[in-house]
Amino acid sequence: MEIIEGDLSGVHEIKLNPIEDDRGSFMRVYDQDIFNKHGIDQTWVQHSHSISNKEGVVRGLHFQHSPRVETKLVRVTRGKIFDVYVDLRAQSDTLGEWGSIELSKEDKKMIYIPRGFAHGFCTLTDNVEMIYKIDNYYDSELQGSIHWDSPELDIPWPVEKPILSDKDTNAKTFNEFISESGGIQT
Repeated sequence: MEIIEGDLSGVHEIKLNPIEDDRGSFMRVYDQDIFNKHGIDQTWVQHSHSISNKEGVVRGLHFQHSPRVETKLVRVTRGKIFDVYVDLRAQSDTLGEWGSIELSKEDKKMIYIPRGFAHGFCTLTDNVEMIYKIDNYYDSELQGSIHWDSPELDIPWPVEKPILSDKDTNAKTFNEFISESGGIQT
């Protein structure tokens, strides 16, 4: 397992190293000691599984308001995605900056996204499955969403006409979110 510091403070790319032979493979996807050596000390309280049936599905940009802000550890177990994270931390020097990574079953990578970020993704194949470890409990009253295509963010999504939920279609723009809240307190 190799942990690489990301482009935004607190974000880490994690490369997994499977042991493979003619029977298949085995790989460690979490090791608390290794994470701790990289300054990541996390207690996970939820484990979620996301399935998207079609290429071009966009989910996000989702987050939880305080006190339910979330850290996520995201891995694709089937298919391929364009994964995006946006810094919403009110006190951050990189508020409003974003990063992205392609994740797939084949590349055996994960992304660690700390508290105070919005998260979203676009499926690049049909039949995508993802798993998330999350460090806080979901609260429907504290959920938030920023429009995937907020012009202020200028994210180069790999789809022009995505398949969206009503919630994501009607989400606030980044500027609307900031003018209402000033960002997320972590």
